[in-house]
Amino acid sequence: MTETRKIENQKNWNLETLEDGRMVLNMGPSHPAMHGIVRVLLTVRGERVTDSEVEIGYLHRGFEKTCENVTYNQCVPYTDRLNYVSPFINNVGYALAVEKLMGIEAPVRCRYIRVIMSELSRLTDHLTCIGANAMELAAFTVYFYLINAREELYRLTDAVAGGRVTPAYTRVGGLTRDLPPDFRSMTAGVFKIVRKNISDADKLLTRNRIFYDRLHNTGSISKEDAVSLSFTGPALRSTGVPLDVRKATPYLVYDRFDFDIPVGSNGDNYDRYLVRMEEMKQSMRIVEQALAQLPDGPINHPDFNVILQPKEEVSDNIEALMAHFKLTFEGVKPPKGEVYQAVEGGNGEVGFYIVSDGGGNPWRVRVRPPCFALTGGLSQMIKGGYIADIVSTFGQINMIGGELER
Repeated sequence: MTETRKIENQKNWNLETLEDGRMVLNMGPSHPAMHGIVRVLLTVRGERVTDSEVEIGYLHRGFEKTCENVTYNQCVPYTDRLNYVSPFINNVGYALAVEKLMGIEAPVRCRYIRVIMSELSRLTDHLTCIGANAMELAAFTVYFYLINAREELYRLTDAVAGGRVTPAYTRVGGLTRDLPPDFRSMTAGVFKIVRKNISDADKLLTRNRIFYDRLHNTGSISKEDAVSLSFTGPALRSTGVPLDVRKATPYLVYDRFDFDIPVGSNGDNYDRYLVRMEEMKQSMRIVEQALAQLPDGPINHPDFNVILQPKEEVSDNIEALMAHFKLTFEGVKPPKGEVYQAVEGGNGEVGFYIVSDGGGNPWRVRVRPPCFALTGGLSQMIKGGYIADIVSTFGQINMIGGELER
């Protein structure tokens, strides 16, 4: 291709008229609704989308390859950044995968705390999704209500993990620290505010005629197509499929809690909104049950070769001191093998596939991000709809760049 032709193509890629009267429009990656990293090449007739091509790859992060060059525990901060809105879920999923590979299980108290922090992450994820989608549809008041609720949850998680957005809270075999002594009362106070903000948002949105018209029967997908495209999470459950990893293949201590899996029937943006609103209520139910059942005991595995021991133990025990040095410089060394572990993330199934060659670094790490399948189905979801509906559809699949461009 000549340089002139290249320039001509670059000049015309935003707007091109086809022979049959259709137009080709470029949306993104710099469009606000595309969140900076996804480009959608639209073919439209008037305001209707007749075809589209979704293009990703603008924010490749190299997460999987990076993990091959660090120890297993050094991968944990990178998992935070897969989905910065619900980092604890990624922390937990990765730690469970490595523990499964090693054939160990964290103490019971640790598993309860992991559930609590995962559900707090699910709350922040859904609050961000609904708030941002409302803002993109000009409902700014709702955005402020829900972001206020998220801020309260961030303060709570900061008190636990020492970090609001990227806490790196888990370790293989345990956690970095226990819950603060007043965590129960702190949670009760925060949940009172969160429930009030969610209720206010519900009153402003759910029966709002403008919001309903913008979401109802837009971005629709059938149950069969959603399954075929490997959808998971709220996007799949909005079609009527009650699949949730926490129920289908329970992990940690989820089988000890009573909670519902909300589902829709139309598979449209409005049902996805309703599913998320109900899931937030269920997450708070789970946290309250977990706090009521929370047992005493250690939060870390007792083996010196798995997790760093307390400083007083290292000072008085030569075996603990030696293990401390080995873990710091070499990391844990799972046996040769491979494993897959799935957890229920804010947007669906988050899976970690890890291969070990017996060394201190993972030989291979592969992530199954829910956003990848959802973004792959975007073309089908927006076909036949209005250009303006792309904003609400893209917002409701809740694409997270960190996990999509892992």
